[in-house]
Parts: sequence; structure tokens; C-alpha cells
Amino acid sequence: MVEKASEQWERLSALLDKYRGTQGSVIPVLQQAQEIFGYLPKDVLIEISNKLDVPISQIYGVVTFYAQFHLEPRGRNIIRSCQGTACHVRGAKAVLKAVQDKLGLKEGQTTTPDLKFTLETVACIGACGLAPVFMINDDTHGRLTPESVGPILDKYA
Repeated sequence: MVEKASEQWERLSALLDKYRGTQGSVIPVLQQAQEIFGYLPKDVLIEISNKLDVPISQIYGVVTFYAQFHLEPRGRNIIRSCQGTACHVRGAKAVLKAVQDKLGLKEGQTTTPDLKFTLETVACIGACGLAPVFMINDDTHGRLTPESVGPILDKYA
């Protein structure tokens, strides 16, 4: 639960006052709320539901439908590891394992406890000629090996 006496909650309150009674405001409110909090905590979704008079099921449906919304805190650096065909045949699985090991991520864990990194797998980055490849934020790193992962991640830590 996010502390309700914070500056973030004041900003959320002002945002909800601005959009109260405005039809079609759910997505822009969710986008701005996520900017405020960095993700969309459950109590923020409930507050949005209550203030906009939109059922929580509808709010949750929007949040879980669009990949841009996140229900958990995310790392400062987002790693998108390609698992597409070209990357797969060139060792993407071993590269992914090296990333998980370097970051200390356990099974099912995607974000490091210090919130420095979030790891996502994607079907294709569109850089098949560089396979295997991952992106960190907007930077593409290709022709990866399990051994090349550590030094790259160290630059972002």
C-alpha cells in the first residue's frame, strides 16, 4: 500500500478532480497515475474507480489489457530479451539465463529488489541480423553470448 499522505497522492487527487465526470478519461488518468507512482498499485486503482465512478473491474480490465500499464514496480532499466526464431537458434535461451543469473532473478521474478532492472521476454525486437539480441531501454545489444552479458549489464547498474 502506498502512503496516502504523500505528494504523489496529492498529485493523484488533483488529477482526479480535473477528470471527474469526463467520459472516456480512464486511459489518460491511468497513464498519468502511472507516471506519478511509477506503476499502478491496487489502492490507486481503487481510488481512480471511486473518484471516476467507474467499476473497478473495468479499470482492472483496461490495465491488464494494455501492455503499457504495470501493476508491480518496475526497474529503472528495462531489458527486453528477444526469444524469436533467429535469436532462439543462435542461443537466446542461454543469454536469457545469463541475464537472470547476473541479476539474481529467481523463477518467476522479473524485477530486481533494488529496482535497477526489469527483465521481459519479447517475441521479436526486429534485429534478426544481430541475433541473439536484447534491448536495455532504447539501446540494442546484439551478437550476444552468455559471457558478454555481465559487462553490458554492469554499464547500466
